[in-house]
Amino acid sequence: MFEPLQSVFDAVQTWLFESAVQPVVYAMGWMVVQEEAYAATEWFLLGMIQVALLYAVLRPLEARFPAETWTDRRGTGVDVIYTLLHRLGLLPLALFLVFTPLFENITQVLRDAGYTPLAIDALVPGVTDVPIVSFLIYLVVLDFVDYWLHRGQHRFRWWWALHALHHSQQKMSFWTDDRNHLLDDVIIDGAKALIALFIGVEPAQFVGLIIATRVMQSVQHANLAWSIGPLGQLVVSPVFHRLHHAIGYGHEGRRYGCNFAVLFPVWDQLFGTADTRRVIEPTGIRDQLPAPQGASRDYGRGFWAQQWLGLRRMVGAGE
Repeated sequence: MFEPLQSVFDAVQTWLFESAVQPVVYAMGWMVVQEEAYAATEWFLLGMIQVALLYAVLRPLEARFPAETWTDRRGTGVDVIYTLLHRLGLLPLALFLVFTPLFENITQVLRDAGYTPLAIDALVPGVTDVPIVSFLIYLVVLDFVDYWLHRGQHRFRWWWALHALHHSQQKMSFWTDDRNHLLDDVIIDGAKALIALFIGVEPAQFVGLIIATRVMQSVQHANLAWSIGPLGQLVVSPVFHRLHHAIGYGHEGRRYGCNFAVLFPVWDQLFGTADTRRVIEPTGIRDQLPAPQGASRDYGRGFWAQQWLGLRRMVGAGE
C-alpha cells in the first residue's frame, strides 16, 4: 500500500535534486559529494513532511488543550529555527560529513582487529531479523543509551552548561525539542551514531530510528496537559516530560533530576528517577528568575546569543 507513496516521494526527490541541488553542486565544483547531496535532498523532504504534519496536528491541539496559557508567544520563534535546522537536514548533513570519515576509519580498525558488529537483528533468526522487530529492538537499545547520555547532561557541570539552553525555554511547545546547543548535538549524535555502528544498525534503519525518535520527542514537548492514560506507562507523555523541565523538579544542574527517559519511561522506573505526579509547573531554570528566587541569568534570546552564552557557561562551569 505504501508503494505509490514511495514512488511519488522518489520522483519528487529526483526532481528537486536535478533541478535545484545538482546545478549548485556542479557550479561549486563539489561533484565529489554528489551522493551525499542526493541523501541530503531526501533528509530535506522527510524533514518538510515531519514539520508540516507536526504543525498540522500539534499546533491545533496546543491551542485547544494547553498545559499553560500565554498572553503572547514571544520567545518561541527561535525554537522554530532550531527545528528547521534539525528537521530539514542541514545540521544532520553537516554532522554526517564530519563523522563519516571518522567512522570509516574506526570501522576499518575494528575489521583489522577482527571485530564484527553485534548485528542484534541476527540473534534469533526468523524473529529478530523481521524488519519491524529489529527496528523496535534497535529503538529500545538506543533509547537506553539516550537515557544515560541525558543523565550525563545533568550530572556533569560542563555538560549541563550546554544542555541548560534546552531547559531555558519558559514557554515549552512542540518546537522546543530541537532547542539545543550545537556542541551538545555533536556530542549526543556522535555517541549515538557510534553505538549504532557497534551494534550493526544499517544506515537506512538509522534514518528511520532518528525520525521516529524526533517525532515522539516533539509530542512530549508539546504544550499539552496530557498523561495519555495507560499508554503513559509505555511511552513518555507530555506531562511526564514537562515535569522534567519544571523549575524545582526535574533538573537544576547536577544535583537534582527526574524523568530523564527520552522515549520509554521504563528506564526511570528501573533506575529510580521516575516522578509520576501529574502536575503542571512553570518550566525553565531557577537562576533565570529575578531575585530573591533566582539570579536573573541571561540565556539569550536569539540563536547566536544562545550559542555564545552556552560556550561561556561551559568555560566557567567550575564556578
